[in-house]
Amino acid sequence: MPTPPKPFARFEFMIAWRYIRAKRAEGGVSVMTWISFLGIMLAVMALIATLAVRAGFRHEFVGTILGANPHASVIPVGRQVEGGRSLRVLSDYDAIAERLREVEGVTSAFPVIRGQVMATANGRNAGVEVIGITPENLDEVPLVANPELAYGALRDFPYGVALGVGVARELGVSVGDRIRLISPDGARTAFGTSPRISAYEVTYIFQVGRYDIDRIRVYMPFDEAQTYFNRDGVADEIEVSVADPDRVLNMVISLTRAAEADVIIWTWRDSSGAFLRALQMEDNVMFIILSILVLIATMNIVSGLIMLVKNKSRDIGILRTMGLSEGSILRVFFICGSSIGVAGTLAGVTLGCAFAIWIDPIFAAVNWMAGGGVWDPSVRFLSTLPARLEFGDVMSAVTLSLGLSFVITILPARRAARMNPVEALRYE
Repeated sequence: MPTPPKPFARFEFMIAWRYIRAKRAEGGVSVMTWISFLGIMLAVMALIATLAVRAGFRHEFVGTILGANPHASVIPVGRQVEGGRSLRVLSDYDAIAERLREVEGVTSAFPVIRGQVMATANGRNAGVEVIGITPENLDEVPLVANPELAYGALRDFPYGVALGVGVARELGVSVGDRIRLISPDGARTAFGTSPRISAYEVTYIFQVGRYDIDRIRVYMPFDEAQTYFNRDGVADEIEVSVADPDRVLNMVISLTRAAEADVIIWTWRDSSGAFLRALQMEDNVMFIILSILVLIATMNIVSGLIMLVKNKSRDIGILRTMGLSEGSILRVFFICGSSIGVAGTLAGVTLGCAFAIWIDPIFAAVNWMAGGGVWDPSVRFLSTLPARLEFGDVMSAVTLSLGLSFVITILPARRAARMNPVEALRYE
């Protein structure tokens, strides 16, 4: 008794290859093959490109938050009365910062002064957020110490103020110019509180790539900020950086205990949690929508295989009478359909990865053809369109495309395998 051939034998691949490349005049469906291939290729490309841009947005957004903002802020809750005013400040900020630095996982902790004022120069005005910080601690803010773009030298910060590039552009100033800061909470006199107006030299201009930071952020030396905001001997809060920002929520209890004061811990996830959740929801919805697009593209394989089975019914009958089993016929047509899916997936992965890698020149060309203004950083909070290829995203697209291609191929392949050879040859 002859030994049955092993599954996916060489002759099965040979027959499948002849069917795939057969022209319509020979009973093939070459046009449908190309349509199926192109559909899967474009769908996989779109899926990978979208996943790359999505990952880039999240990476840039989180990286900018962690690079220009504290991972956690220790904010006082109790009020202190100074000069007839009720303030939430920390009087023993040095001791608290020292205790926070001793917490496992904390890399830095330093006091800051915060205030919102009006900046003016060259007849222009802008509302800004002033942060009082020591030069040594400003060096520990990554995106300010090493920004995308910088003018001036950070070593000159003790002699003036540092501005975001958006503030400098709004006021029309550059390094060496002077700006005036106007605070409504100024000097206290017998006739009430008069606005405080002070002039400072611009010594450093930075661009971190996030519009809402570049547009409002101003750094001032800590001692000068204490004087300007009437915070003599106190600080508004303590900014904390940790080794693993993703685990900062697990450190809230430890930080609260180390502070030994009436404080609350406000983490970067608290301030940006709603936006991160919105991004995650958008990611899931986009993946589902593009998965449907891939499914629609793979459905072309079914149409092509059904037509191929109909055109090759005589060949199927002959092969069955020659001794090929139903399993061999099923595998032949399964190879036909899955080969289109594999080829389309590989081509789509190549194009999708190329799009993510060269997204900057591609987007520059699109922006040029559209006459500029396609990307508005004031709306998207990022200065460029980001893209980040991640292995997990690429594998998700590959798994989805190949899985759908393999599954939907089985139905027409089973139809071919169960064809009665007598019926197939009756009218031949």
